Amino acid sequence: MELWDIYDENKQLTGRTMKRNDWCLKDNEYHLSVLGVLKRPDGKFLITKRHMNKHWAPGWWEVPGGAAKAGETSEEAAKREILEETGLDVTNAKGGFLFSYHRENPGKGDNYFVDIYGYELDFTEDDVKVQEEEVTGYMIADLAQIKEFAAQGIFLHYDSIKEAFETEF
Repeated sequence: MELWDIYDENKQLTGRTMKRNDWCLKDNEYHLSVLGVLKRPDGKFLITKRHMNKHWAPGWWEVPGGAAKAGETSEEAAKREILEETGLDVTNAKGGFLFSYHRENPGKGDNYFVDIYGYELDFTEDDVKVQEEEVTGYMIADLAQIKEFAAQGIFLHYDSIKEAFETEF
């Protein structure tokens, strides 16, 4: 059973945990998710397409990410999620933490912080090995393509993370 740490409104650990996807959080309690923006030296980005079996936003484009497990730091979670979903190891890549945002869903038990990481890594399509349970495909995309998916309403989190695509890592 996967557990997630519970954080307070100041993003401090409370010492309590919750079961994965057990939306039991009270107001002013949060779990932590991470997203990893992967950029190649040519300025293009790796984006992935969510599996159609996903409950939320099936088939949408996104960057790799997921929830931090209990006891895991934000950066550990980002590196793990990127490796699991893409097969790319960013341990020695240029970059790191960019910024954080949070969402509150009163009465739904699903409040969360999202830490955004950006890494520059020289990789080819042959280096990408997607996690087939999570991802149905991927694309090496330029910013114009990502913005087009966002305009179509099929790029997850774009409004919250768009500055990451224009930041130097």
